[in-house]
Amino acid sequence: MLTIKQILDDPQGVIERLAVKHFPAEEPIAAIIAQDKLRRDAQHKKDDSLAQQKLLSRSIGEKMKAGAREEAEQLKAEVQTLKEISKQAEETMRQAEETMRQLLLSVPNLPHPDVPHGTSAEDNLCVATGGEMPHLEGTAKLPHWELAKQYDLIDFELGVKITGAGFPVYRGKGARLQRALINFFLDRATAAGFMEVEPPIMVNEASGIGTGQLPDKEGQMYHAQLDNLYLIPTAEVPVTNIFRDVILEADQLPICCTAYTPCFRREAGSYGKDVRGLNRLHQFDKVEIVSIDRPDHSWQQLDKMIAHVKSLVEELELPYRILRLCGGDLSFTSAMTYDFEVFSAAQERWLEVSSVSNFESYQANRLMCRYRDPEEGITLCHTLNGSALALPRIVAALLENNQTPEGIIIPKALRPYTGFDKID
Repeated sequence: MLTIKQILDDPQGVIERLAVKHFPAEEPIAAIIAQDKLRRDAQHKKDDSLAQQKLLSRSIGEKMKAGAREEAEQLKAEVQTLKEISKQAEETMRQAEETMRQLLLSVPNLPHPDVPHGTSAEDNLCVATGGEMPHLEGTAKLPHWELAKQYDLIDFELGVKITGAGFPVYRGKGARLQRALINFFLDRATAAGFMEVEPPIMVNEASGIGTGQLPDKEGQMYHAQLDNLYLIPTAEVPVTNIFRDVILEADQLPICCTAYTPCFRREAGSYGKDVRGLNRLHQFDKVEIVSIDRPDHSWQQLDKMIAHVKSLVEELELPYRILRLCGGDLSFTSAMTYDFEVFSAAQERWLEVSSVSNFESYQANRLMCRYRDPEEGITLCHTLNGSALALPRIVAALLENNQTPEGIIIPKALRPYTGFDKID
């Protein structure tokens, strides 16, 4: 969440920057400032009351020594009144702080000044492209869901029977391809300096709040209500929460982690041809990269993470483009996001396979993730994360783009992991 200092230093600037995200900030920012004033006024009232109590307590002792018992009793009554004033001021402070926190949780992160203006995905800025566009010939123009059925790789109907739509069953070489991609992505991430961790796939409410999934996205998360736990939508949530309520040393940064997890998303309201097959699932596999860094280095780290994801799609020989998201398409918590899309030859459209984001101090303030700076003291970290990569649409593009009349060709970089060079 934003810090009070960010808001008080330049409230109008905050309102104008949030307008890039099409968030009407005037009322919540005014309410936050009002609650902060209420809290500070109550703090002054409490401090004054405590100071008066201290003076009166000294006078009571002097009166008692002098035998002026009646005057001492009067002073005691004044002290009791002051204690009640202190108690009321403390309660006002508590209520103001809680109200202010709830208001802050409802305000999104400030977009970076370089975020393009725009209202939807159509306004995103393409900053790079790469790879050769595939050219399918003859009968080899099937979408991945038909290829999956033809080669017995993925059973979507069986997943419906067992659980429901959006929970596919991978079989034979389809399951092997999943495992191969997971290991390939993890090996590449660890080689790039990201430490592998294996986190829980359920998190508590505090973890969801820490990374911004709650209270903003609770409708998109699967909730185990009896235990008040949430199935993770991405490994970003548990991995970043490793550093909740932690003070790091400056020389520890950046801390870079990678994790494979299944991910769970309700995707409420999703329907139509754009969600067919692997295009949009409720359960899917993903390898995530997460960085905790200093504010003066986090943008360099973002470039490093983008380069890492780029290297993955290039090794998989997939045509790609990189988009800088506009304000209207930027997430609640992000300051800057770059999306990676790969081209799906049979569907003839681009599929998003990764988002790489810098959250600056927004998540860190929720998490109380800080580091000790030799000059500035204890300071909020910056947090970053990216998909490296999400499997479903990668698999869709691999199957479609590499189909031939003789079978589906496996990219060279992946063959040591699959153990086969063709699906036939």
